[in-house]
Amino acid sequence: MSTTPIGSYRLFQKLHPLSLLAQLTSRRTTGCLSVFTGTVSWSIYLEDGKLTYASYSDKLFERLDSHLRRLNQHFPSLDNATRVQMRLMFEAKNENQSIPYADYQAICWLVDQEYITPPQAAMLIDELAKEVLESFLSLKEGNYEFNPDNSLNELPKFCHLDLRLIVEYCQKRLRNRQNIQSSIPSVGGSQVLPGTVPKLPKSNFIPIEPRNNITAQLPVRKSLYTIACIDDSQTVLNSIKHFLDDSTFSVVMINDPVKALMQIMRSKPDLILLDVEMPSLDGYELCSLLRRHSAFKHTPIIMVTGRTGFIDKAKAKIVRSSGYLTKPFTQSDLLKMVFKHVG
Repeated sequence: MSTTPIGSYRLFQKLHPLSLLAQLTSRRTTGCLSVFTGTVSWSIYLEDGKLTYASYSDKLFERLDSHLRRLNQHFPSLDNATRVQMRLMFEAKNENQSIPYADYQAICWLVDQEYITPPQAAMLIDELAKEVLESFLSLKEGNYEFNPDNSLNELPKFCHLDLRLIVEYCQKRLRNRQNIQSSIPSVGGSQVLPGTVPKLPKSNFIPIEPRNNITAQLPVRKSLYTIACIDDSQTVLNSIKHFLDDSTFSVVMINDPVKALMQIMRSKPDLILLDVEMPSLDGYELCSLLRRHSAFKHTPIIMVTGRTGFIDKAKAKIVRSSGYLTKPFTQSDLLKMVFKHVG
């Protein structure tokens, strides 16, 4: 298939999204259409006029995570811990740390690590594209540019979507929403909309095989992490084990700090969760002992405590702990801390 180049251009005017998409599709264009409104942007990736991905900068990973949870019945191996790790790996903390097409790279990583299959990735991309293009078709003004050299930088492609079918679906949803809005009387100056959502049509994606040599560049994840938890409270140990999914973590529970060193030597954990306040041997002393051993000089050691004072955190630094987790903590707090050091 030949591609008709349309160059790179940028206009500041009223937007006609439908006409713009029709032009790119009819010319069987390859590249990326970027649309800006000042605060947010849309990126629409094409190959020979077919859609390979569509992204919208506002709440990028919230949207991806929402669709992953919504399609949970199709992705049984994709648990909460994995989604948290995915976001920690690819979601930028600020603009200076932005990763190119981070959400698409995250999907590639999920496929590469076999959490989802290529056809499931195609299904996910299809659902994301509908939401992104629906918002894009509602635009009235902005500016845009087309870059024929930017086609997801040779990352694997999981589908080629028919833009015409997606646009027809989005237009139908927009018309339905407008009809609902016009038929519902205003209450106190605003309209009350029902919470129903039109049934989704059948997916129109064409799954294709990914390029395995490209996915090798993505971060590699271990299949199972060993986490040693040292705490004199069995309740705390049980809670941590409950929070850490069995398919991702092997949890070694140790409730006697005196025997901890030998048990840690045997288990060789990827990360150690260490309670500060324990009888016989407190967490700071045990951390110091572990750091003196060559096998644990670089093993992440997280101090777990209810103390939040400056002196306590200073002690943790002195004994070269890797982090500080304050009790009480949620599952999300624990997973973020763990994946920060072992992901």
